Amino acid sequence: MTAIDLKRRALGKGLDSLLPRVPAASVPAATETEGGKPLEIPIEQIDRNPFQTRSHMNDEQLAELAASITANGVVQPVLVRPLANGRFQLIAGERRWRASELAGKKTVPAILRRVSDEQAMEITIVENLQRTDLNPMEQARAFERLSREFHMTQEQMAVRTGKDRATVANFLRLLRLPSSVQARVESGELSFGHARALLAFEHTEEMEKAAQRVVTHSLSVRQTEAYVQGLIHPDRADKKDAKEETPIDPNVRAVQERLQSALGLKVHIEDHDGHGKVIIEYARLEDFDGLLEQLAGE
Repeated sequence: MTAIDLKRRALGKGLDSLLPRVPAASVPAATETEGGKPLEIPIEQIDRNPFQTRSHMNDEQLAELAASITANGVVQPVLVRPLANGRFQLIAGERRWRASELAGKKTVPAILRRVSDEQAMEITIVENLQRTDLNPMEQARAFERLSREFHMTQEQMAVRTGKDRATVANFLRLLRLPSSVQARVESGELSFGHARALLAFEHTEEMEKAAQRVVTHSLSVRQTEAYVQGLIHPDRADKKDAKEETPIDPNVRAVQERLQSALGLKVHIEDHDGHGKVIIEYARLEDFDGLLEQLAGE
């Protein structure tokens, strides 16, 4: 087995491989546990995770989880680490912790682990990125933190979080959006697809103006892409309007959309009975460098 295989195997073990168990002697005397089994810890003795990447939590979903906990209890324990002052700090499971408090519970089942600040931060970010309910900007900022604070490459982040490298690259590109547009993505006014289409512009003013139009007119992602490309290439738009668009084969369209999703760039496939060409559009050198990195494996 190669070193790379060993590394991938180690990374694939999940959060437990990142969380060393706490010896019983190191746990506060009143809360000793055996073999890492869940322990009921008073909710009021747990402090919020300072490394949490989630900035928004849906109140309605939290209430639903609280109702479920009232009826069935907490199915999956939270993860905490013991602090020197006898309290505990949350590592993972903030929704379960908050919902338990909302449900009127006095304690919550928890598994204790001894980890450093750096390990706690990495575990929190990775655990959040493996979930599906983070908004696109929260995911983008989480990936950026892994890159900045742990010096991870996009490939390493992809392996650690179970996502492909192109997805990581596409989320990181969202950080190029101006703050006003990022806020629209975070609030749900703009989807990930809308945001990615706006990145074709070179200037922030263009992105902001286009974002306003998308929201005002409730444009779909496909309409947004057409609108953006029409502004960037007005000559092509005129020619396209002058003649009826040739219908695209459903199979070709599916491949075209798959490539666009993987590359994060506008892709057009011209197919003529099995032969043709693939056109990949980029608006700035940064996009071209990212494309080269993906295609050449650099």
